Amino acid sequence: MLKKVLISLGILLIIIQFFRPEKNESNDLTYDVSTKYEVPDDVSHLLQVSCNDCHSNKTEYPWYANVQPVAWWLNDHVVDGKKHLNFSTFTKMPIAIQNHKFEETIEMVEEKEMPLPSYTNLGLHKEANLTEDQRQKIIVWAKDQMTYLKENYPADSLVMPKRRQ
Repeated sequence: MLKKVLISLGILLIIIQFFRPEKNESNDLTYDVSTKYEVPDDVSHLLQVSCNDCHSNKTEYPWYANVQPVAWWLNDHVVDGKKHLNFSTFTKMPIAIQNHKFEETIEMVEEKEMPLPSYTNLGLHKEANLTEDQRQKIIVWAKDQMTYLKENYPADSLVMPKRRQ
C-alpha cells in the first residue's frame, strides 16, 4: 500500500511540473516610479534587491521557481505583492494613492514588515536583508517624495477618498 501511495505521489509531482504560472517578466517601465520621482542610485539598488521581485513587473526568479508546487507559491506572493504596491505602475495611480503608497512604504520599512521574512529566511535573498542604515535611506527617500507632492499639489488632492460603508 505504501509503495502505491509513493508511486502515485511521484507521478503527481511529475504531472504538476507541466502546469506553470505565467512569470512576472514584462519589465514594462512606462509608469515606473522613476519616471516621475527622483530615485537615487543607492535607493534604486535597495528597491531592486529588496522590493522589486514582488513589487514590480520584473521578478528575478531563483532556480527553485522552476519546481512545482514552489512556483505556484512564489507566484501567489508576487501577485499579492503587486496588488498592494507595484513600483512599475506607480505613476498610473491617482496622486492621492501615490502619496498613500509612499506613506505605507515608510510604515512597512520602519516596522520591519518588509521585506517579508519568508523572502529572506534560510539565507535566501540575503542581499534583501536591510540594515538600519539601508532602511533609513528608503524611509528618507519616501518622505522626500511625499514632501515633493505636498509642495507641488493641492493638499486636498493628496487625501485618500473615504470609503463608503
